[in-house]
Amino acid sequence: MNKTLYLIKLGEIALKGQNRGLFEKRLKDNIKYKLRPYSNRLLRQKGRLFLEVDGEAPLATIHHALATTFGIVGFARAIKCNKELDAITRSAIELTSQEHFLEGTATFKVESRRSDKSFPLDSYGLSAHLGGAILKAQEGLKVSVREPDRTLYVEIRDQAYLYYSPKGGLGGLPVGSAGRGMLLLSGGIDSPVSGYLMAKRGLKLEAVYYHTYPYTSDEARGKVVSLAESLSPYLNSLVLHIIPFTPIQLHIAATSPVREHTLLMRACMMRIANLLATERSCQAIITGESLSQVASQTVESLAFTNSLSTLPVFRPLIGLDKGVIIDMAKEIGTYETSILPFDDCCTLFSPKHPVVRPNLETLRESYAKMAIEGLYSEALEKREELHL
Repeated sequence: MNKTLYLIKLGEIALKGQNRGLFEKRLKDNIKYKLRPYSNRLLRQKGRLFLEVDGEAPLATIHHALATTFGIVGFARAIKCNKELDAITRSAIELTSQEHFLEGTATFKVESRRSDKSFPLDSYGLSAHLGGAILKAQEGLKVSVREPDRTLYVEIRDQAYLYYSPKGGLGGLPVGSAGRGMLLLSGGIDSPVSGYLMAKRGLKLEAVYYHTYPYTSDEARGKVVSLAESLSPYLNSLVLHIIPFTPIQLHIAATSPVREHTLLMRACMMRIANLLATERSCQAIITGESLSQVASQTVESLAFTNSLSTLPVFRPLIGLDKGVIIDMAKEIGTYETSILPFDDCCTLFSPKHPVVRPNLETLRESYAKMAIEGLYSEALEKREELHL
């Protein structure tokens, strides 16, 4: 059966020392999972993975799988041959004769990397030799060392590997290599970006959404599901927990001062997320909060919501401007969904004049007076789970 070969470049993983093998194994497992409908094999070499995949697999499917996998800094379709000079020369001429290589190409260069130091030519000598051979075979091409239209890359390892037009990857660490986290996912711009960034640091994520029906619509729920679907390719898969939050929201409104509603609501969300995270073997909570962006995200407010968590709370957006967050949302494909005009419970139940600089003890007393913990078990029992 025909196989398609890809050279995959690793970044931060290569610096992991004695733990490198664990990170590489996780990356291999993640790639295999994404390409599971097709026969595939991954071979590991220093700083590289080599993927051989069923020739029937669509190239677009392979490219999408690799382009959305954290831990990969670049990849390219490649060919391999024996590391003999004549064989490498023939392969170089064959590759640079392809229509895709020649299309729009007037200038080129060869860039060689000799990992096997026993190879008779050094990197410069091999590049010069192959460049001369290609010039003779392709009379219309010229060499440009500084700004070539196309670069042919050659790596001498166990065999010779040749490729051009490498594509950039996402970098970061393989999902699942740093533990598990529970993402508080709303319908806004921030939380999907926050989840993406923590996944890039190796966290395997699940997500929780608090749905306040009928005060929030089915469209609002569908918006969050769409955001979760947009995130799932980066995460290999995603479990979304939809919590019926209406009884809790109404209890807050009936038993606490109006100005404190937003912070007490955030506290309840944090407690439920902790209970759910513990049940699902997650070790951290992730939120999309950014310092001083809204009243519930001042230092004092964050200190209160933190006090309701027994797990570490990660806020990767904490020091970012809104414009930067918006740009990131556009880049990962969640922005257009996030700005759809369907309000979530946070906006609908927000007081006009919320507490901005709360007193921690005062808020703790208000939380205790609500006697709300008994509603959490019912909310968790009635939750909906979507596997995306």
